[in-house]
Amino acid sequence: MRLGRRDFLRLSALGGSALAFGPGFWKDAYAAPAQAGPGPYGAISGSPDVNGLRLPAGFTSRIVARSGQPVGPTGYVWHPAPDGGACFARPEGGYVYVSNSEAISGGASAVRFDAGGRVLAAYRILAGTRLNCAGGPTPWGTWLSCEEHPTGWVWECNPARPSQGVERPALGAFPHEAVAVDPVGRRLYLTEDQPEGRLYRFTPSVWPRLSEGTLEAAKVSGDALAGEARLSWVRCSPEKSVSRQPDVAARTTVFEGGEGCWYDGGTVYFTTKGDNRVWAHTPATGRLEVIYAASLLPLAPLTGVDNVVVSRSGDLFVAEDGGTMDLCLITPGPQRVVSPFLRLRGHPGSELTGPAFSPDGRRLYFSSQRGTSNSINAGVTFEVSGPFR
Repeated sequence: MRLGRRDFLRLSALGGSALAFGPGFWKDAYAAPAQAGPGPYGAISGSPDVNGLRLPAGFTSRIVARSGQPVGPTGYVWHPAPDGGACFARPEGGYVYVSNSEAISGGASAVRFDAGGRVLAAYRILAGTRLNCAGGPTPWGTWLSCEEHPTGWVWECNPARPSQGVERPALGAFPHEAVAVDPVGRRLYLTEDQPEGRLYRFTPSVWPRLSEGTLEAAKVSGDALAGEARLSWVRCSPEKSVSRQPDVAARTTVFEGGEGCWYDGGTVYFTTKGDNRVWAHTPATGRLEVIYAASLLPLAPLTGVDNVVVSRSGDLFVAEDGGTMDLCLITPGPQRVVSPFLRLRGHPGSELTGPAFSPDGRRLYFSSQRGTSNSINAGVTFEVSGPFR
């Protein structure tokens, strides 16, 4: 998610597997591309609420934080340009929402809630970095924050308390976007937000330590649109992008403008904005398939596909970068339906970022990165609560 970018995507043919819907879900459910239709929560309201959100009946919103202002009663000032995020359960109860800052000042912050959603604390978990875009949670409870600049690193952060993240240079120095952890194969998969970007794979020398390991870039053989492609891997240096390593670049495949990346049920999913696609890779078999291509369903109501999160019911929520500032959802099942779940009014030029559900699935968090004035200093972080199925 680069500041000022407006690359529009349209919903397409999702088949084969899907983002975090459970092991093999889409393989079992595949029948046809998602079609526009009514969502499981009904139509969104005709007019926005006091926070500018058009929501389905029964749902309410509140503003959790604004860039440059204290978070609730905590006194902690929220960062500019809120971006990628995730929620983490706390062993003592409650949970933490983590958010990156895609600003020059960068870093990441966290808000701690009790089990009822009351704000208890807010604090910084990463400083001294730049343009922290997306990232990903780990199975061991840390947040991997990704810098999106030519020599960007991945930083491993502790969401539990005020702290400073630890750089993980073995995961590469390039314009990182997102990372997903495969706990079964014991590897990490990383996207690169560049026109000549690659898909990377990192294998730790000792699991789950991220300080040392082998970094590789993907090569595609076969037809991914037909679901008949396979990935092989070429070792590369972690010191710079593969596009600046001529020998490796010649033997690997460009994934133009890599964006989100997510692991679930034996499949790694990632998106590319340059060709408006969502991909699914099965590490156990090496299979690669395109499960979304913009050309396959040009009239879908979803554009600007970016961050994704999955609810406990298996609904895939997709945030728009641009478009009509919707958070859309795609229902699971053979007759998949895509529909807007919410729409944010009065934030022209912004994008929706960092969607994440509380551990109990009752609250959804996300941000408008640049707010009503299209400024990185005007970001707004929201909470939506209601009868999520």
